[in-house]
Amino acid sequence: MVQPVLPAARMTQNGTPMQTDVLTLPSSFTIPFPSPSRPLAPSSYPSASPAGSSPLARRIQSYWNLRAEGFGSVRRQELHSDKQALWWAEIAPLLPEQDRPLRVLDVGTGAGFLAILLARHKAQVSAVDSSQPMLEQAAALAAQEGCAIEFRQMEADRLAYAEGSFDCVLARNVTWTLLHPAAAYAEWQRVLRPGGVLINFDADYGSTDFTRLGDDREAHAHRDLARDVLQEGENIRKKLPLSSLRRPEWDRQILQELGFEHCHCDTDLSARIFAVRDATWNPVPMFALSATKRRDC
Repeated sequence: MVQPVLPAARMTQNGTPMQTDVLTLPSSFTIPFPSPSRPLAPSSYPSASPAGSSPLARRIQSYWNLRAEGFGSVRRQELHSDKQALWWAEIAPLLPEQDRPLRVLDVGTGAGFLAILLARHKAQVSAVDSSQPMLEQAAALAAQEGCAIEFRQMEADRLAYAEGSFDCVLARNVTWTLLHPAAAYAEWQRVLRPGGVLINFDADYGSTDFTRLGDDREAHAHRDLARDVLQEGENIRKKLPLSSLRRPEWDRQILQELGFEHCHCDTDLSARIFAVRDATWNPVPMFALSATKRRDC
């Protein structure tokens, strides 16, 4: 079931963003939008089960809910650092060219960094996440930045949008967390218009022991996480399907099987984005995937 729509960031009469607290919404509240050793596995597209239907799904949900406030802090730092320009330099050349504003879906928006970045560049942005606390952080941050964005609670593999709704679907650090990643890729393709572009920034987090991140006391995005949080992240990581597969090879295989064209993978992303080590630095090397939905789909 589609969950309540979080309100777009609001503006005062003189055009400045209203100062808002993190939103807490009742369930009925709705506001309309104003490694090589790991084998490649044969792809399959299982039907995604309802949200929260398994103990693991509920455990994953609780984990990301717990981390929402920290994500809000890091994404706020990103938006007011050189990272926003660096990320835009990666995204802009991949976007489809057209005369009207782009319709963009940010899947697994988290605290809203990519959604806000695209909105700043005049895109019409919808952003979804399975975690309401994450969406509350995103909505508050968007309000502070004066960006009008539609935020909705929704699973990445069950999108309540019509086929062909978007010119671009993008995601960052989402695919590795999913219980049904192949189904999610198929769903992202469905909501793209023919000729639309999928952009996915991710990393092979499945090969990373999260508990070791706490041993690195230099600046990085996970340095201040408590040991028990890192351990829970590691326990969950071991149970995720993509943790046993080679990436990004698996992703490219799925995109090709789905019929995407112009599939491209850039494994040098982190060298450009994270050349300087700071509080937003990601210790796991990231890659960028882009692909186009065929016009005859």
